[in-house]
Amino acid sequence: MSEHSVLDDPTDVKGGSPDRFGYSWEKFNDLTPDQEEQFRRWTAPLDLEKDWHGKRFLDVGCGMGRNSYWPMMHGAAGGVAIDVDERSLAAARRNLARFPSVEVLHRSAYDFEERNDFDIAFSIGVIHHLENPGRAVQRMRQAVKPGGAVLIWVYGYENMEHYVWVLNPLRNHVFSRIPVSVVRYLAYVPTAFLWIFLRLGLSRVEYFKLLRRFTFRHLHHIVFDQMIPRIANYWRKDEVESLMQQAGLNDIRLVWVNEMSWAAVGYKAAATILDNMAPQTSETHSN
Repeated sequence: MSEHSVLDDPTDVKGGSPDRFGYSWEKFNDLTPDQEEQFRRWTAPLDLEKDWHGKRFLDVGCGMGRNSYWPMMHGAAGGVAIDVDERSLAAARRNLARFPSVEVLHRSAYDFEERNDFDIAFSIGVIHHLENPGRAVQRMRQAVKPGGAVLIWVYGYENMEHYVWVLNPLRNHVFSRIPVSVVRYLAYVPTAFLWIFLRLGLSRVEYFKLLRRFTFRHLHHIVFDQMIPRIANYWRKDEVESLMQQAGLNDIRLVWVNEMSWAAVGYKAAATILDNMAPQTSETHSN
């Protein structure tokens, strides 16, 4: 798997752009019905009505809290939502205020001490922005109970080849290096082209069919989020499966989401010596 490291410490999440995503979530933090459909697709290996009901979860890189909101609306018992940028956490606390059984905490993807505690640990759109994604997924495995599920949604490489070859270098060398407030305004230009492209119906890829439903404001947020991170990995199916296997997960299942990304779930086996050891001192996380 390719990674674009910007820091010497592979467990320091500053390289994963939590400050830039915090700015994004401060500007766009409304809960909308189309986000439920997004969540269903991002977590496709699990059934929202059945698999989350009565379960306690860990949301790693919660952003503005929308991915904890939908499980709670469908009967989850509660959980912990973590992030490291205070603007993201403030938005999450507002959006999850109606659910007292959900704690919103300042912790990183590497920095939570819970062991054998949750039924489900999940991370939506975060792992591919980290310098050490394997360590984050391993921490998630340690956090769930024996038999518990670890679920991630990450960018795929399939159907994204041209983006990776052409636009990804532009993001790496230009957009990720200039002030995020400037990028926000620059993002209106590609958003306008995307809006026209979608209205013309020129692509049959499932993701673009979904995007046609979204408002211009929502599309702008998606484009903006693609432009701002310092690290963004686009992984093939076998790379995602390997990431889950190396974290010690079993019964791994992958779903190709919107013909452009991967949702993967794996399950924790019986408790191991590693899971019962005290965690090492660590760091801070990203969305």
